[in-house]
Amino acid sequence: MTLKDVVVIGGGAAGFFAAINIAEQNPDLKVAILERGATGLAKVKISGGGRCNVTHAEFVPQELVANYPRGNKELLGPFHQFMTGDTMAWFEDRGVALKIEDDGRMFPVSNTSQTIIDCFLNEAKKNQVEVLYNHSVKSLEQQDHSFSIETSKGSFLAKKILIATGSNPKIWNLLGQLGHTIVQPVPSLFTFNINDGRIQDIPGVVVKNAQINVLETNLFSEGPLLITHWGMSAPAILKLSAFGAVEFAKRAYKFKIEINFIGQPIERCLGILKKTKQDLAKKTVFKSTQFDLPKRLWHKLVLASGMTQETRWADLNKNQLETIASQLTQAVFKVNGKSTFKDEFVTAGGVSLQEVNFKTLESKRIKNLYFAGEVINVDAVTGGFNFQNAWTSAYIAAQSISK
Repeated sequence: MTLKDVVVIGGGAAGFFAAINIAEQNPDLKVAILERGATGLAKVKISGGGRCNVTHAEFVPQELVANYPRGNKELLGPFHQFMTGDTMAWFEDRGVALKIEDDGRMFPVSNTSQTIIDCFLNEAKKNQVEVLYNHSVKSLEQQDHSFSIETSKGSFLAKKILIATGSNPKIWNLLGQLGHTIVQPVPSLFTFNINDGRIQDIPGVVVKNAQINVLETNLFSEGPLLITHWGMSAPAILKLSAFGAVEFAKRAYKFKIEINFIGQPIERCLGILKKTKQDLAKKTVFKSTQFDLPKRLWHKLVLASGMTQETRWADLNKNQLETIASQLTQAVFKVNGKSTFKDEFVTAGGVSLQEVNFKTLESKRIKNLYFAGEVINVDAVTGGFNFQNAWTSAYIAAQSISK
């Protein structure tokens, strides 16, 4: 049995970040990472389309927490200790410059996730963190003042352990056996499957600022909307999927949404359409795109309103004007299923937030057991926020462990 001061279970972003910080803050500690796969940092590699969306340019803790459907109250204190600016400084101190893009997402200047991976591997080596691959954890037991860990490649005894395995049902099961409450996980970031003639054959169309209500709920979001081959995606949809994760799971991912494509109330829309009828009387509605909508979407909504490609503005009656106004501001679509957002699978669920001390990220139930990242019931919308939770929780846990 191999003896270690600290064993970090999980060789992902949070695991490496925690292990490196523990070793830096207390070089006397023997620190090891147990990773079940042949390589670690797989999620880092694919994040942001292979560029690694390290964090988001939000520098006020109270505003940052608004991006976390679960964990927003609990993370406020931790974000006062280690925030976006601290993340930037941490990487830049180790030779990784970050840049801010127009939408607030932050990436390495190199535009490749390999830069982040190389940074972690180099820092782990420099600080003598032992990284053990193909070490799948089979059992985890508390023994007096230490922990016994059985893996597929041997046994370990550790004074302290940090769990940074993300969404791992096997580890959740082991933690449940130790007495922790596990909130049943459900998918969080996903796109909506919609089969509707109004959006068929126009994949790639983007509405810059759509407003979306989920009918029969209080769920609402606004922002860019992307029409895809299978339905809808982009921030407006992904935000809904995160905040509505539990509700949508209950509904088996079958529900209705109402979309306002132009961000205007129907009354104002109708008034603008009546004026347009006068101004463009002799022109066809089909070819006279309004409200800065993408042309292909305008064509679809005009045809869905019962008009032809030859219908002129002058020919529109009151009912037709009201119908197109409704399509523009109150279009109802049936959602029937979901699809994973790219390869970035995120779940809502995990170790109950009530059982974690967020000043130290230590378990309230088991002394010397710590958590970092998505293994606890914290998740965020897309845009680098899930990584920021990983960095913050890992850093605070590292501080506590290294004392």
